[in-house]
Amino acid sequence: MATDINSNTDASRGTRGAGGAYAGGKEPIRAMLMHLGHNMWGEWLPRHLWHSLPKRLTPDLNLRCKEELWRRVTDRMVERNLNMIVIDIGEGLIYPSHPELAIEGSWSAEKLRAEVERLRTAGLEPIPKLNFSATHDGWLKDYHRMLTLPEWYIVAKDVIRDVSEIFSRPRFFHLGWDEETALFAPGRDYFVMRQGDMWWRDFLYTVGCVEELGSRAWVWSDFGWEHEEFFTRCPRSVVQSNWYYDEQLGQWSLDPKINRHAHRLAAFDALEKAGFDQIPCGTNWAGAGARKRQKTGGDDIIGALVPYCRKHILSEHLLGFLMAPWANCCSQANLDFNLKGIDLFAEALKQKERA
Repeated sequence: MATDINSNTDASRGTRGAGGAYAGGKEPIRAMLMHLGHNMWGEWLPRHLWHSLPKRLTPDLNLRCKEELWRRVTDRMVERNLNMIVIDIGEGLIYPSHPELAIEGSWSAEKLRAEVERLRTAGLEPIPKLNFSATHDGWLKDYHRMLTLPEWYIVAKDVIRDVSEIFSRPRFFHLGWDEETALFAPGRDYFVMRQGDMWWRDFLYTVGCVEELGSRAWVWSDFGWEHEEFFTRCPRSVVQSNWYYDEQLGQWSLDPKINRHAHRLAAFDALEKAGFDQIPCGTNWAGAGARKRQKTGGDDIIGALVPYCRKHILSEHLLGFLMAPWANCCSQANLDFNLKGIDLFAEALKQKERA
């Protein structure tokens, strides 16, 4: 099978925004990120090299998501009036076009399709997420090491099509694309990243694959933290989720002398100025440094993020908010963390509409 890796580039430069062909309901988005797969954070190397991988990079061979816990989390979403679930699929699906990407316990297409319909019936809009960042694509197994080769483009297009069909052409399709930086190199014996036109070529290719299928591409915005060209070169049709986790603990200042992560916070304003539609992302997760300094971790982040973004982003560009606890449904501790994240999110959304 062959594909033209240039075939989608023009399609990705569309101008359809919130009021165009992709427009859905006017109700603000109240979305929660959930992980069906987990190998986005693994390093899929040849098996004889796995002994040298640190535990955090060793891929799963058995799906860690437990359905009972998954159901309890989605039930809480409904109880707290959330209206969207973003499903981080990874290796959690037996892709019809590429079953070799599955691991033990991966869901069949029929099973995921049934879950999508159950969620819709419950009042949650299911949105798929696949991450094509070179630092979060361990779920692609051997194709992870085939960046820029024809095989990678074939597989990327195939799995996007598979997922689009299972989700019945969703309104949005999240493509990831976060954290592909050299900051992830330490501690790895094998490291790959793209930059310059090569990054843009692959980024726009996946955006085009999604738009050809009638959905609207959605991505993380952190590439713009270090690359100002992102705000002019990225198609305006792409929905942006800038994320700010306040690892400086309460530092919501745009002054870099006060807040060394001010450039991350400033991205909300840069995206607004450039005319992008946004779904800002918060969390109750906190980095190791923040956890050492504050026992509550990231519990205060989403409560501060909501009013900040309502103040800095025009209502016509603020499509809603996304909560990302970053906890797989694999244990009681993670269940509690997810449930707490939902409750914190629901309370944050009750704040005055335009703080």
